[in-house]
Amino acid sequence: VQLQASGGGLVQAGESLRLSCATSGRTFSIQHMGWFRQAPGKEREFVAGVRWIGGTTNYVESVKGRFTISRDNAKNTMHLQMSSVKPEDTAVYYCAASRGGSWYEYDFWGQGTLVTVSS
Repeated sequence: VQLQASGGGLVQAGESLRLSCATSGRTFSIQHMGWFRQAPGKEREFVAGVRWIGGTTNYVESVKGRFTISRDNAKNTMHLQMSSVKPEDTAVYYCAASRGGSWYEYDFWGQGTLVTVSS
């Protein structure tokens, strides 16, 4: 499975941004997908996940009510709609895909896309 993340950029606090992750290859093996982020000097953290079948979602507390994860099975894509962004959301965002397991276990990773939020 190959993943390609896109949509990062520079935004001001309070604005919105939409990240996308296109998948290709043996996508039939995907059970769930997720977004992670890594801020400078910090460890990578789980942001949100979505079950490929059924669409159940999971979010880290800090983004609940502001970010929305979604998937389009027909187009093999996943999105992260980021609203009311804050400077602390600044990070490199990575999309990932899992063949099964917990929300935090992933087998395939895309390259990162940088999100910078100015105050």
